[in-house]
Amino acid sequence: MKWKSILGLIAMAGFAGLLLMNFGSQVSGYMNFEQAADTGSKAHVVGTWVENRPTRYDRSQNVFSFYMKDQTGTVRKVRYPSPKPANFEQAEKVVVEGQMNGEAFAASHILVKCPSKYNDAKGLEKQATQSSSSAPQAGLRTE
Repeated sequence: MKWKSILGLIAMAGFAGLLLMNFGSQVSGYMNFEQAADTGSKAHVVGTWVENRPTRYDRSQNVFSFYMKDQTGTVRKVRYPSPKPANFEQAEKVVVEGQMNGEAFAASHILVKCPSKYNDAKGLEKQATQSSSSAPQAGLRTE
């Protein structure tokens, strides 16, 4: 084998190693708030919006803040440097990406998982079928 081929293979292996190392550090599973605080790095936390706690949008600083409960039941304040996401109130689950900053979670992205319109459609279809089967049909007398 020529020395240029060997050098090329070494360069490709080094590039692939760096790529995998970088990709691996960005792909992390979901964590709770405690795990996110322990790592001190970027994390994805899944939870639900705590509706009975206040939400606030500070227009002057462009910060939306709310309280979120993770899957272990821990409640933390989340600060997001943008306006409130669309359909936030209808969300079944909320996924925040960011890192812990003291007792609050500084989110760089928020993903909201809303109820599926297909599940709702099936529920409405089932409800319509049940109500039509219990109603008397036209042309038939009930005594």
